[in-house]
Amino acid sequence: TLGTQTDYRDGEAQTDPYTPEYVVQRGSLPELLTLATLTWGRGLPAGLAEVEMIERAREKRAWEATLPAKGDASQLEKRRKMIDAMERKEWAFREQEIKKLQEMQLEVFKKLLLRQEETRQELSAQRLSQHWQKLQQAREEKLQRIHHDSALMLRKLIDKSKNVMRKLERRDIIKEYSDFASQPYAPLARVGFFPDNHSEHYVVKNCYLDTFAGLCELEASLPDSVTQVKIKAPKPKHTITKTGFVKRAGRLEVLLAQVHQALLEKKKKKVKEPKKPLRFLTRVEKPVPRPPTPTLETPALEEEERELAVICLQQLLRGRATQNMLFEEKEKRLELIRELRSTHALQEDKKLLLKAQEERMLALQQQHSLEMHQLSSLENHLAGQEGKALANLLDFLSKELVRLQEERRLHAWVLLAERQRRLREAEESGRRQREERRQQQEDELFRQARRLHQSTVDSYLEDIILSSMEKTAEEQARAEVQRMAVEINDLAYEMESRRTHLQSQEIVAQLVYGFMIPEAEKMSTREKVRQSQRKHICAAHQLLHQGTE
Repeated sequence: TLGTQTDYRDGEAQTDPYTPEYVVQRGSLPELLTLATLTWGRGLPAGLAEVEMIERAREKRAWEATLPAKGDASQLEKRRKMIDAMERKEWAFREQEIKKLQEMQLEVFKKLLLRQEETRQELSAQRLSQHWQKLQQAREEKLQRIHHDSALMLRKLIDKSKNVMRKLERRDIIKEYSDFASQPYAPLARVGFFPDNHSEHYVVKNCYLDTFAGLCELEASLPDSVTQVKIKAPKPKHTITKTGFVKRAGRLEVLLAQVHQALLEKKKKKVKEPKKPLRFLTRVEKPVPRPPTPTLETPALEEEERELAVICLQQLLRGRATQNMLFEEKEKRLELIRELRSTHALQEDKKLLLKAQEERMLALQQQHSLEMHQLSSLENHLAGQEGKALANLLDFLSKELVRLQEERRLHAWVLLAERQRRLREAEESGRRQREERRQQQEDELFRQARRLHQSTVDSYLEDIILSSMEKTAEEQARAEVQRMAVEINDLAYEMESRRTHLQSQEIVAQLVYGFMIPEAEKMSTREKVRQSQRKHICAAHQLLHQGTE
C-alpha cells in the first residue's frame, strides 16, 4: 500500500550481470568456459569482432583435433607443415588487423586535421568580419562627418549667395516672425543669447507644492489607497504532499538551483582570455560626438494669428508716428526748404553735367562688371577643369595606393601560408619517420619472435626424436641383454659346475670393474645432460607463455 520514489533509474543503479558458480565434470571442457574472459562492457554484449574471434577459436580447436599425434614418427613432417601453415595464417591475420588499426588511426587523424582546419578558418573568418565591421563603422562615421561638413558649407554658400553684392538690408520683422527658424524663435548663442539664462521664468509655481498647508490639503484630497499601501504576503508553494511525495516542480526547482550555482562558480573561476591583436591594423580615431539639436514647440494657430495681428498693428502705429514726426519737422524747416529749392534751381545746369558724368561712370562700371563677370566665368570654368583633372588624378592615386596595399597584404598572407605549409610538411615528415621507425621495430620484434618460436619447435621436436630413439634403443638393448643373459646363464651354470673359489672371486671383480662402474658413470652423465637441457626448455616455455599472454 506504500510506494517509494528515488532520484535514480534502475538502469543507473545496474551493475555487471550476475554470473552463478559452476562445476565442470571431469574429462569435459564446455565451449562456454572459453569465453570466461569476456565481461560486461569488455566484449559483452558480443559484437561482430567478438563473433569473429569465437569463430576463429572454433576453427583452431577443430584444427588441433586434426593434428597428428606427437608420438607418431611417420607424421612428424606433416605435423610440422600444418603448424607452419597455421602460423602463417595467424600472422597474416595479425598483419591485416594491424593494417586495419593503422587505417582507422589515419582516418581519425584526417578528421582531426579537418576539424582543426575548420576551426582555424572560422577563427580567421570571425577576425576578418570583426575587422570589416570596424572598417565599415569608420567609413560610416567618416561619411557622416563629410555630409555634416558639406551641409555646413552649403548653408554658408547659400547665405553668401543671398547677398552677392554685400548690400546692407534692413530688418524685416514680419519675415522674421513668420519664419519659425529665425532669431526671435530660435536665437543663437554666437549672437549673444544664452537660453539657460533666466530659466527661473519656466519654473512651475503652485500653491499646493510651495506651502505646507497646500501639501496637507493635497494629501487630504487623495484617496486612502494611495497613502496606505496594502501588501499581501506571498503564499508558499507546497512541493511536498501529505504522503511525502516530492512534486515534479519541486525537483525541477532544486535541480535548476544546483545548475545555477554551478554556472556561477564556473563564471567566477573562468578567466577571460585576452583577444589576440590583429595584424595590419591601423588605429581609427573616433570623431567628436555632435551636440543634440535643439527643438522648439510649435505654437497654436490661434496664438500665431493673434501675434501676427499685434505685429501688424505695431507696424501701423509706428509708421503713423513716423509720418507725424516727418510732417512736424517739415513744418518747422519750411523756410529752409524753400531756400534750398531756390538754390537748386540755379544749379540745374550743373546737375545735368553731373548726371551725364554719372551716366558715363555707370556705363563704365557696367562694362567693367561685365568684363569681370566674363573673366570670373572663364576662371570658374578653368578651375572646374583643373578640379576634374585633380580629382581624376587623386582618384587614380588612391586606387593605386589601395591596390598596392592589397598586393602587399596578399603577399604577406602568401608568405604566412607558405611558412605554415613548410611547418606542416616538416611535422608530417617527422611523423612519417616515426611511423617507419615503429614499423621497423615491430618487424624486428616479429622476426625475433618467429625465430624464437622456430627454435623452440626445433628443440621440442629434437627432444621427441631423442626420447623415441632412447626408448627404442632401450627396448632393443633390453632384448639383447635378456638374450645374452640367457646365454651367459647357461655358460655360468656350466662354469659354476667346473670353477673353483678363486675363479669365482675373479669373475665378480671383473663384473664390478667392467659393468657396474661404467654403468654408474653413464647414468651420472645422462643426468647432467638432462639437467642442462631442462634449463633451456624452462626458458623456452616461459617465453612462450609470456607471448601467448
